Amino acid sequence: MPRITYIKRFFLLLLLLSVGLNFSCRKKLDGPYQGFKNKNTYIEVFKDDGAYIITPYSDKIIETSFIPKGEIFDTISHAVVLEPIVKKLKVEENDSLLIIDTDGIDVHITKEPFNISYWFNDKKLISERKGYIKTDSTEVLDFSLDKEEVIYGAGARVVGMNRRGKRLQLYNKAHYGYETYSELMNFTMPLVLSSKTYAVHFDNAPIGFLDIDSKKNNSLQYETISGRKTYQVIAGENWRDLMDQYTNLTGKQPLPPRWAFGNFASRFGYHSEKETKETIARFKKDSIPLDAVILDIYWFGKNIKGHMGNLEFLKDSFPTPKQMINDFKDQGIKTILITEPFILKTSKKWDEAVAEQILGKDTLGNPFEYNFYFGDTGIIDIYDPKGKDWFWNIYASYTKDYGIAGWWGDLGEPEVHPSGLQHATRSADEVHNIYGHDWARLIEEGYKRDFPDQRPFILMRSGYSGSQRFGMIPWSGDVNRSWGGLQPQTEIALQMGMQGLGYMHSDLGGFAGGEIFDAELYTRWLQYGVFQPIFRPHAQEHIAPEPVFHDTKTKSLAKKNIELRYSMIPYNYTTAFQNNQKGIPLMRPLFFDNADNKNLYDVSSAYMWGDNLLVAPVVKKGITSMDIPFPGGNNWYDFFTGDKFKGGIQKTVNLEEDYIPVFVKGGAFIPMIKPIQTTDEYSTKELIVHFYYDDEVKNSSDILYDDDGKTPRAFEKGKYEILQFKNTTTTQSISIRLTTEKGSNYTSIERNITLIVHNLDTKPESIRIGDSLLPFEWSLQQQTVKIQFIVESSINKTIEISL
Repeated sequence: MPRITYIKRFFLLLLLLSVGLNFSCRKKLDGPYQGFKNKNTYIEVFKDDGAYIITPYSDKIIETSFIPKGEIFDTISHAVVLEPIVKKLKVEENDSLLIIDTDGIDVHITKEPFNISYWFNDKKLISERKGYIKTDSTEVLDFSLDKEEVIYGAGARVVGMNRRGKRLQLYNKAHYGYETYSELMNFTMPLVLSSKTYAVHFDNAPIGFLDIDSKKNNSLQYETISGRKTYQVIAGENWRDLMDQYTNLTGKQPLPPRWAFGNFASRFGYHSEKETKETIARFKKDSIPLDAVILDIYWFGKNIKGHMGNLEFLKDSFPTPKQMINDFKDQGIKTILITEPFILKTSKKWDEAVAEQILGKDTLGNPFEYNFYFGDTGIIDIYDPKGKDWFWNIYASYTKDYGIAGWWGDLGEPEVHPSGLQHATRSADEVHNIYGHDWARLIEEGYKRDFPDQRPFILMRSGYSGSQRFGMIPWSGDVNRSWGGLQPQTEIALQMGMQGLGYMHSDLGGFAGGEIFDAELYTRWLQYGVFQPIFRPHAQEHIAPEPVFHDTKTKSLAKKNIELRYSMIPYNYTTAFQNNQKGIPLMRPLFFDNADNKNLYDVSSAYMWGDNLLVAPVVKKGITSMDIPFPGGNNWYDFFTGDKFKGGIQKTVNLEEDYIPVFVKGGAFIPMIKPIQTTDEYSTKELIVHFYYDDEVKNSSDILYDDDGKTPRAFEKGKYEILQFKNTTTTQSISIRLTTEKGSNYTSIERNITLIVHNLDTKPESIRIGDSLLPFEWSLQQQTVKIQFIVESSINKTIEISL
């Protein structure tokens, strides 16, 4: 249910009673400012046309709501989960200024002319310009921007990293076959982030617009058809802190099941049990790692049109689905089913849906019927308890009785959602942008209640601010199968990661169109996929998205990169843990840890994958070299060749067809394993740790996070272990210390560790653990030293390398 705190509700009810009394009883002041009241945990500021409620959620998060005269404040937020802080607020006032003083953000209210501004560390973040504006059709919140600041956000778009200069619609809508420009896509959000490391979240569900200085007058306007005039200003000491604060406000992403970091077999779509089994058999025959298979709409219908809403296996095509799913499970392969919120009139469940009254309605209370691509339809009203329960029972039965491991929720914008349609709570336009969000909530809450020991996998393409807390795994929609389709994928993923949705990814290889298979495009897209959150090739079936159906060379290159994906799971899973705990995206813009470098503010051609890997996808056909911007403050080492590159410059590098450019930060530890065929085989008992020695990095540290990959909230339940690697470098030695932190409910394991130290151009004199000399292998050609040793849980070790 949406968050409504009892304390806040009580205070707000008092406010609603007091606003009228204050306006009628207080001596009227000249001008718009009419005084304030300190309610200890929030402040009321009175104007001639309404009242502000200003509420701190932390020292770095301030919520401001404006309630026009005659309106009742809507306390329901669909995005916020954080509770306001409970401590008395400090307020300073003089004749011209009111200051609400926290230990972080301060709110300055100028009385004449009336103005509200937000300050952090003695610097102004943003200010209202005209504030609240009422027009014939919309309500507007109007702000001033600095002339130079770069603005990010507004959900998934392809308009360039800097959103400034655009008036962007807030209406989730699919863009089939998009390429290098798209102003409106599946997942919009009423959120902006600034290069000044603050964010403004407009906490309101109904449709509208974000006008980000389209008039070139340094303005920001949030426009909506109705609802709350509420926004939160979030400040951060840096980008990492800002991400942490924003996801404290809207919720942290739970860790997905570990198998989600493996390879998926998926297409539009497998028509039969026979075809699905034959596809899986090809992966096994070619020894290409695989963890999941996704069944698209043909699991419940022969054709694309006319069957949506059947939501039961078509026996002609899938005669023994339970046996098929169990057989796949025995091979380490999980089955995912697609569902949609539409029930067609021609489906097997239409009569039941009408009888059970689970569909959105017209103004007379009848099912709202309309036509879209798939047929004449109604839509499940997930805001009606009857609709919510009916839909969840579908998920529960297939999870329990069939062993379905994950769910794909498609068309959840919703794809067609007429304005006249009424849901149990509000109209279509008032809930349109939160439908996918609340659909994910429905599934996540059902898992918590009925399958509390299972991590959900929820693949969806539409949602809202805070959808990450339900475990949503978003993808970037029906991208064109072309170089133009590949090019914007980093922009989309980086932007969404900054907005809390750290698992945004693309249909690898591209989805829509394409008449001739382009092996180079396919290979480059899969190579990028190794270093994006989810590795899921998916496409229309006339060109196979699975590598097993392609020529020997293409298949070999794909296999090599999929094996690398599996070898990277220790690093990737640890990066996911950081996202879970601190909200830090898995994919990060280069300015993320280089906020002072304005040249990086618009860059999406390269990005950081986790803390230590710089990745530059190849997105143009036939090129043999590309320019790489290497962030300053570090040296960088080619992940595949070991070549060294100095930070703070742009350098042209030659390309190889086997892999895309990837570079490791000097001083980094990269934990890996040998390739496996499925994550069921995953273990950190045999661990390969690469340390990238750099004599300029005197101290560095990294971690490896480990749990069973299955238990929800394993860290909070003490079912985890963290290995920490610390480097201390001097001119004479390298000291690497391994320590462990074991959760109270974690079963200890012994690990055989292979430590590979890179960039040693001379053979070490000796290597010791304590008083014991260790044998080692040194390669002059590769400039590496390899050391093997055993680490028992809870026993610390220090490896001393004498140079």
